[in-house]
Amino acid sequence: MILEAIVTSIDLNGIVNLAPMGPVVADDFGEQKTPERLVLKPFRSSLTYQNLVATGKAVVHVTDDVSLIARTAVGKLSTSEIADLVKQWDDSDWWRLRSCHRWMAVQVEAVSEDQPRVEMTCRVVHSEIEKPFFGFNRAKFAVIEAAILATRTHLLSADQIQEELNRLQPLIDKTGGQTEQTAFDFLRKTIDERITSH
Repeated sequence: MILEAIVTSIDLNGIVNLAPMGPVVADDFGEQKTPERLVLKPFRSSLTYQNLVATGKAVVHVTDDVSLIARTAVGKLSTSEIADLVKQWDDSDWWRLRSCHRWMAVQVEAVSEDQPRVEMTCRVVHSEIEKPFFGFNRAKFAVIEAAILATRTHLLSADQIQEELNRLQPLIDKTGGQTEQTAFDFLRKTIDERITSH
């Protein structure tokens, strides 16, 4: 199973980076409430990859804050915004979101560079549930799909992207609130800018 998550990582200078990512989770981890391992698949060109190679530490967060997912997908967070969003866990190299449903501090145990994308097997060192998960609706899923499209403007044609955004728009209109509408509009604008600049 691939989990939709936000990952925090740090570089050797302690600078925190936030990025959306889909860690792979074992389909069945028994009666445990937390998996023992996750597999992260960062792009080699990403800050997350560089940070994981440098420190081997990250925190995986479950959140339904689609606005944050949208902004992290396109790298639209300032240093001061990141500082407001995260806090250090127990004076360690793990930095977690202040607000999320669940977080898991992970340590890289093995790296496979053989795949088109790097695979980093991580051991879960600590996990906490912060607040009950209220749940997703179709509009939240549509924002997540649009955020993924925003990271693929160099891989897909403009027509493919626009067709997919047009398919997602009714989900926003019918089932979304103001947060989802604002996040989707932000992503459409960002995608248009990226397509125009190519």
